[in-house]
Amino acid sequence: MLKTLSLFGLPLVDAKRATAIAAMLDAPGRATAAFLNAHCVNSAAKDRQYKTALRAADYVLPDGSGISLAAKLIGKKLTENLNGTDLCRPLCEAAAKRRLSIYLLGAKPGIAERAAVNMMAKVPGLKIAGTRDGYFDDQTSGDVIRAVNDSGADIVMVAMGVPLQDVWIYRHRRQLNAKLVMGVGALFDFEAGAVARAPKALRENGLEWTWRLAMEPRRMAARYLIGNPSFVLRAMVNAVRMPTPKTAMPRSKRALDVAVAGSALLALTPVLAASALAVKLTSPGPVLFRQARIGLDGTKFEMLKFRSMHVDAEARRDQLLSASDRDDVCFKMKNDPRLTPVGKFIRRFSIDELPQLWNVIRGDMSVVGPRPALPEEVAAYPTGALRRLSGVPGITGIWQVSGRAEVSFDRMVAMDIAYLRSKSMTLDLMLIALTVRAVVTGRGAY
Repeated sequence: MLKTLSLFGLPLVDAKRATAIAAMLDAPGRATAAFLNAHCVNSAAKDRQYKTALRAADYVLPDGSGISLAAKLIGKKLTENLNGTDLCRPLCEAAAKRRLSIYLLGAKPGIAERAAVNMMAKVPGLKIAGTRDGYFDDQTSGDVIRAVNDSGADIVMVAMGVPLQDVWIYRHRRQLNAKLVMGVGALFDFEAGAVARAPKALRENGLEWTWRLAMEPRRMAARYLIGNPSFVLRAMVNAVRMPTPKTAMPRSKRALDVAVAGSALLALTPVLAASALAVKLTSPGPVLFRQARIGLDGTKFEMLKFRSMHVDAEARRDQLLSASDRDDVCFKMKNDPRLTPVGKFIRRFSIDELPQLWNVIRGDMSVVGPRPALPEEVAAYPTGALRRLSGVPGITGIWQVSGRAEVSFDRMVAMDIAYLRSKSMTLDLMLIALTVRAVVTGRGAY
């Protein structure tokens, strides 16, 4: 039985590619498979028949970075991206090994034939039972189905685009004898060489959609420029309806977190991009600084920041402890020599903290809450200070808007405990508003 993850009301396959392929090809009886990407989610929200077809599919496979983002919004991480184009070759290899034949149905005239030739050249022993373009209507569907069945195909790949292909499969599945019928979108175009795939670097970083937009701006503009923001909003709504269990947060607080962090990530995209570029161009090393922090109930997680210091900063920390501007367990230094010139600027306006919006989306942090401490700081906490670990850590909080580094450790602990005792939506909204003022004035930021 394949492991699944519930997303947008669908049981999404959450498995390695080889495991998913084996399950589909070795399962008894007949089955259908569909792929789910951001465009599919948007289409299903508007098309009831398509939504029904997706729900009826035996296997719904995660396709693209958008679906990975939606999973992360509910605190989950998909095992693998199972997009159809990358799945094609291993699926064909598995089919050839099992001596299963494939029928290619769909695309423009001539495309399926060219795709078949190329697929057989790449996979020795692969048997293509037949091909047929996708230019037929309901009246001639019966003839097409008879041709497919007469071919003896074990697998039928249907490339008619979303939502047409999946609705067609749903309507005619009982008439098709093949053990597996799956909708594959633009696969034949890629396999035939009619459409070029994005460079590997773009695909690996979830930016294949930018390539497709550049290649076909007129056809893809609405899908991506309008569709992507719409999908993000739908993913946020889905996350609110399915709050992350590990955060132990009320539904209302999780809803506020997702709304604020998601909106901020979209609105601040230019600032994020410019900051990342500035860090990269002015100092050797990674753009992001990843650091272990302590969260809810002492759970360790990886907090993200734009790197504001030189790469040897952690190694030099012990040498500077005696020069700390604070006499408590939290190390702070106003003129820290480890800071880069860009680092000083992004710290002054708290820009270095912006990647933590992604920690909020993932459920590691909240927008408002006690600041996450370093493991060595927690190890040095007096017993009373441990109470601040009873809440989900936040990007901002009472002491952050009250002077930040100018606030003593004991006062910081008292403020955090007071917040946890009286937290509410109204208080969170007030602190978010005060954070904007604190960032502008830069008080205590160093």
